[in-house]
Amino acid sequence: MTSCLKPEILMTGAGGYVGAPTVRALVALGYHVHVMGRKDPNIADTTFHSVDLLQETDLRAKIEETGATALLHLAWSVTPGKFWTDLVNCDWVAASLRLFRAFTEAGGQRIVGIGSCAEYDWSASSRMTENISPICPGTLYGKAKAGLWSLLEAIGQQEGLAVAWARLFFLYGPGEPRGKLVSDAINTLLAGQMFATTSGLQKRDFIHVEDAGAALAALVRSPVTGPVNIASGQSIAVRELLSHVAEAIQADDLIDFGSRSLAKGEPMELVANIDRLRDEVGFTPRMSLTEGIARTVEWWRNKAPVGRGEK
Repeated sequence: MTSCLKPEILMTGAGGYVGAPTVRALVALGYHVHVMGRKDPNIADTTFHSVDLLQETDLRAKIEETGATALLHLAWSVTPGKFWTDLVNCDWVAASLRLFRAFTEAGGQRIVGIGSCAEYDWSASSRMTENISPICPGTLYGKAKAGLWSLLEAIGQQEGLAVAWARLFFLYGPGEPRGKLVSDAINTLLAGQMFATTSGLQKRDFIHVEDAGAALAALVRSPVTGPVNIASGQSIAVRELLSHVAEAIQADDLIDFGSRSLAKGEPMELVANIDRLRDEVGFTPRMSLTEGIARTVEWWRNKAPVGRGEK
């Protein structure tokens, strides 16, 4: 039951890989979360509202029923191996704009949307910094996210809403769909099979999904507007990450480094500047890589494999 003492927030994508820990973090901060989507994720202390966002429907009436003054929009199709070039990205831009407009017309005050490090120019060599680093996405997914933020920012300026844009970097953790690096490595090694990979010298900014969820909740609660990187701020070699996985499983001899080639044009380093997240939002990631990998391996030991799906 909704408590009149709790702030009301509307959220999409709550049942997914990123959404579930974000809901838990919002509830811990004292929010009552109204979940909007096609399927009830059955998360404690939330209220579900059945809506297919990809279909045109009267969203304004449903939003007004919630009484929510803040919106956190995570829903998007992110099927591993497909989402970079999937034309459904165009559908999600249109659906997101319908949602933003309806929320604005229903009297909403704050919108936090979800972007990606894929919006940045990956050929740049420096740390990716909001409002400084060039935006030059190389994929349809990145272009869709960058274009949507440009429109949301304009809506906020015109209508007087506080809007923020969370640019997620490289996530790992429990619930990660198969077809992603860490989930595939863990499941392959747990099965006692060789995991073929690149030399692993390329560096990425990895953040545990629980930290990412807590960062999103903190961003919602804060007054911060504009783009904010959701990342660890640390550059970790893929080789180091996979070595932690192998060590946690005691399968050091099962990773075949160098048996695969890097994709053409793949950058050697992608790392975020997290000054805004730390100094303005007031959040610093807490999970060490060792602990994060150990928790993720333990989760997979006790769970049936997760299929491909939506965030």
